[in-house]
Amino acid sequence: MLTSLTGAIESGLLYALMALGVFITFRILDFPDLTVDGSFTTGAAIGAVMTVNGTAPWIAVICAFAGGALAGICTGLLHTKGKINGLLSGIIMMIALYSINLRILGKPNVSLRNMDNFFDHISVMIIMVIIAIAVKILLDLFFKTDIGLSLRATGDNARMIRSFGANTDMTTIFGVALSNALVATSGALVAQYQKFADNNMGIGMIVIGLASVIIGEAIFGARSIFRATLAVVLGSIIYRIIYALALRIEWLEASDMKLITAIIIIFALVVPSTRRLFKQKSVARKRTAEMLASMEKAQSGGTR
Repeated sequence: MLTSLTGAIESGLLYALMALGVFITFRILDFPDLTVDGSFTTGAAIGAVMTVNGTAPWIAVICAFAGGALAGICTGLLHTKGKINGLLSGIIMMIALYSINLRILGKPNVSLRNMDNFFDHISVMIIMVIIAIAVKILLDLFFKTDIGLSLRATGDNARMIRSFGANTDMTTIFGVALSNALVATSGALVAQYQKFADNNMGIGMIVIGLASVIIGEAIFGARSIFRATLAVVLGSIIYRIIYALALRIEWLEASDMKLITAIIIIFALVVPSTRRLFKQKSVARKRTAEMLASMEKAQSGGTR
């Protein structure tokens, strides 16, 4: 059980960067970017192939970051300059990346066994805690800069920020590029951790990223950027723990995990909204009772 829990926490930290990337597009930019399923594999493919060819793993991870950013730029250009719907832009790029990733890999999967590894001679838990905290802090600081504030304003009200002379096209492209760069970095680290890269390993990543964001926000809230990014990281870990616990149920199979993920997302969405509804009804009943009491008091005073 302890081994399973440790593995779940490690996986949660590995996928936390991907969840932070999804957070940037879906929560900050309000951009439904499905490029994630392709850019995650792009990062894994670049990192794996470069490592196999003798490149230092940490350099391969940096190159994966750049590859993901390039994929995000393409999606951003399709949307802003090509005037293609944001959702459709992501789908188009995701489809294109499937073939591109296969070209990078050269075959359906690449093994990294007996190769230099990013996690050689160091604890996966320790290094991923450091990386996750560092990325979280850097994002917090970035969102307080002029560019970061423009990014947040673009997601809140693009028309208003455009009226102040801001270039929302460039802001959108930058935000989508940063998002997919983090996603690709996560893919490269996961490939190093698993010691292989597969052309289909990115399928469903957008759902996992959304699950992490939604779970984190439902439990920890998102009233500030600091709290929101922390919630995403913790949400990724909690999602992986739930996933690991579900796998221990005898009658569940690995093929059921997509269904479990969907149920987790539904639960995380429904519970907060239901709680808010009950709270609103409670407040409404209290106000009604107070109003009726004041009316009765006024009537009794008038009778006298």
